[in-house]
This record gives sequence, C-alpha cells and structure tokens, in this order.
Amino acid sequence: MSTDKDELLCTPVDNGKAAPAAVMEDENKLAKQRPQPESRARAGPCSATVADNTKRFKLSNVQAQSIQEREEDLYRDADEIEREKVLLESGTDSPDFPENKLSVEPEVDIMDYSQEEWRGNTSYAECIRKGYEAVSHKFISIRRVRGDNYCALRATLFQALSQAAQLPQWLQKEDLMLLPEKLMVKYEWITQWRLRHMWTSKVESLMDEIKDCLMLLKRKWKNMSDMKTFVERQAACDELFRSEEEEYKLYEAVKFLMLSTAIKLYEDSEKGKEVPVFSWLLFARDTSSNPSQLMVNHLNQLGYTGGLEQVEMFLLAYALQHTIQVYRLYKYRTEEFITLYPNDPEETWPLVTLITEDDRHYNIPARMCEETSV
Repeated sequence: MSTDKDELLCTPVDNGKAAPAAVMEDENKLAKQRPQPESRARAGPCSATVADNTKRFKLSNVQAQSIQEREEDLYRDADEIEREKVLLESGTDSPDFPENKLSVEPEVDIMDYSQEEWRGNTSYAECIRKGYEAVSHKFISIRRVRGDNYCALRATLFQALSQAAQLPQWLQKEDLMLLPEKLMVKYEWITQWRLRHMWTSKVESLMDEIKDCLMLLKRKWKNMSDMKTFVERQAACDELFRSEEEEYKLYEAVKFLMLSTAIKLYEDSEKGKEVPVFSWLLFARDTSSNPSQLMVNHLNQLGYTGGLEQVEMFLLAYALQHTIQVYRLYKYRTEEFITLYPNDPEETWPLVTLITEDDRHYNIPARMCEETSV
C-alpha cells in the first residue's frame, strides 16, 4: 500500500453521517475499482507478515507459499489451511479433524482486538484503529469470522439467525421448495450449479440436493425463531456453525436464493419493470451480463476462488430480505464509513451489522453499548 493511498482513505469529509452505499457511483469506476474478494489477497513466497507490516498474519514461509499457490484467504490459521488442503485433495470430510471448531469465534474486546492486530505506525494502520475506536462507541466486542471465502455469507447468516424473532414470510411460502424444480425446468444451464466438493450432471440429484438445503435453512430458521431469548439463539448458532455439513448446506441454500433473486431482477429489467440500481451494475459486468454468467463466474466460485464483491452484497441483502449495515474501517471519516446494503431498505427488513477492514473479510461486532454515539 502506498502512503498516498493511505492518506486518501483517511481524508476527512465535511459530514460524518452514514452514507448510502457506493452503488450510485459511476459504473466505470465500479468496474475499475471494485474491491477484490477475500481470496485474492496474497502473500509472497517468503512473507511472514502482510499489509505493510501493519496487520500481523503469523504464517511460516511454507504456509505463505501454499497460500500463494492456492490463492488461499489470509485470515485462517495454520490448522484451517492444512485441513482445507486435505479436504480438497480427498474431496470428502476427513475424520482426522474434529468438527468442533467454531466458524465464528467467541467475543473479544473490540479495542483489545484493534491494538493487537494493528500495531503499525503507518497512516493506514492509524485509520483502521480510529475506525475501530468509532465502532467501540456502539459495540463492546468483536467476533472473528472464519475466512474461507464464505465469510460474508457466514457473518450475515449468523447474525440473521441469532436475532431471528420470527420465520420470514419468504421462508413460509409453500412454493419455496418447488423453486429448484421450477427454475431448472425453465433454465437448463442451472444444471451447471456447483455443489460443495462435487459436481453433478444428474438434474434430479442436483434438484434434490438444493431442495434439501432449502429445507434445512427453513427448519433451522424456524428453530431459532422459536427460542425465547437471545442467549439461547446465540448458543444454538454457535453449535450450528460448528457442524460443517449443515453449515455449508445453509450456504448452498442462500446462494441459490441469490440466483433466484438475480433471475427475477434480470427478467423484470428485460420486461421494462423498475429494478434497483444495483441490478443494472450487477449485469453490467463483463463476467455477469446475464444470470447464467453470474452463476458460472461468481456464485459457483463463491467459497472456492472468491468471496462476495460489493455489488453482490446488495444481492445477498435482497435474497435474505435483510438490511446489511457494514462498518468499513478503511473508509473511516468518509461518507462510506457506514454503508447500507441496500441504501434504501424496506422498513420491515431486519438489520444485521458487520465490520470489515478491507471489503474482503467480514467480522461481527457484538454487544451494543447502552449509550451510543455512532
């Protein structure tokens, strides 16, 4: 990172109010400057530290070499990297690794986390620390989210489930479980959908797998909403996000809902109906000019070679009908420090809050202060 870029990110603006998301920016600017998903942050073969010695990733030379070669995320520890390597080689879950590792780690004090992770003296490090300080006026703690390119989905879904007061209307629709069959009959290209650790050429098998994922999502959401206290839901979420088999099925369900939402937006636009601005930008990209390309080049790669890009955060919000509020720390003291997806949400949509240092990896702020100033 250059000093000039650091200074630019920390430049104050006249007002410090929460701003609408960057979706209204010029389309060419979005295409040229959109942040890369989390997997695209790399370390050199001999790197032991990353990000101008500012954020400390404790990786050996061999681990860093492995990360570079496999384009791995830099937010995982050595055990997770090794486990993923075994899974990729075997194509199946390995009994040699316990399935009790939390995908969302316990709370730690947010300022302690900031001081531990950002000790450098660069202007960028100072910007991030000041961002954390601003967030600490509203939230006491932070929960670190596992970074395997699902982190945006994981953080959003964890928050949505842990504060679920009722089963959303869109999950109560009787035709929800018919959605895979309905779409696959209409769009043959959906048979190219990529399931975790496997490809399938059998439409019936794929259809059943996705339907099973949707049913699991509905069942888990219903279970959470039936719990009487936040503490109960939090404990249940911790348990759910220990089980890799169920956890990743939930991500498949959410990804398919994102595809379904994208198809509807695309069809509405083709019919001349009014659609959200982000939908234009979503299909203005060379890699996703239509839903088929979006699936093959983006949704199929989610969790493998990349995470969610900025415009896809809007799609996630629409798919789950939740407003996603993100504290973007590197945008501290700019109009984009607090970004909403979508920027004009429905009043009835629940709000989930995330925190990011770089628009690639997302963590969860926790425990709101009794009195806030942010």
